[in-house]
Amino acid sequence: MSRKEAVGMEELISQYIRSMKLSSGLNRQRVFAAWNEVSGASAYTVSQFFRNGVLYCSLSSSMLRNRLYFMKDDLVKLINERLSQDELFTPAPDGRNYVKDIVLK
Repeated sequence: MSRKEAVGMEELISQYIRSMKLSSGLNRQRVFAAWNEVSGASAYTVSQFFRNGVLYCSLSSSMLRNRLYFMKDDLVKLINERLSQDELFTPAPDGRNYVKDIVLK
């Protein structure tokens, strides 16, 4: 039995996530968490869906939806900044923004 070099826990977790192909599901959950943190609308968010760089959010308050609609560009920027700081987030291979647009329903 040969000894292998010690690997840090951070590297071990990222290797496990890659080998089990869990990154897309984890990324989706991290996007939802970033939305809740950045928008402050987690109490009014009924459902969320993420596909092809577009975050779809259904809100229970029409006043909040209108308010957030005018802040969409800023929210996209803030979410992408939050995701870039997240240790568990796996960025896109080409380095572009992960969230491209938000659709509020």
